[in-house]
Amino acid sequence: MSDKKTVTGDGIPKSGLPFSPAIFSGDFLFISGQASVDMNGNIVAGTFEEECRRSFENLGSILHAAGLDFEDVVQVRNYLGGQEDLASFNQIYREYFKVPYPARTTIMGCLGDILKFEVEAVARKK
Repeated sequence: MSDKKTVTGDGIPKSGLPFSPAIFSGDFLFISGQASVDMNGNIVAGTFEEECRRSFENLGSILHAAGLDFEDVVQVRNYLGGQEDLASFNQIYREYFKVPYPARTTIMGCLGDILKFEVEAVARKK
């Protein structure tokens, strides 16, 4: 029997695509990639900094709906459109995550022309 449970709630962007925004499996929450989108899943273009913060805010909305916060995140995967945004990314990242930082992977140059940033995460319920 599966122990998977989808996270739902107000403030979580809808996508209409075949994936869940987040799934609990046991004490772990697996959060799908979050980008700079509005509540209807429409991309909101902006500067790298604007898109990065909106993506993290969408991540935070999912965490909150699951009864968690950024301090509960144990792993983060980040996708940057370009290496030139790495310094800005690291500055913004510190606004959301504190020591001890989650395990992290950052991949650059992989998003094409549509997005400047995307983030996915794994959190653990205490």
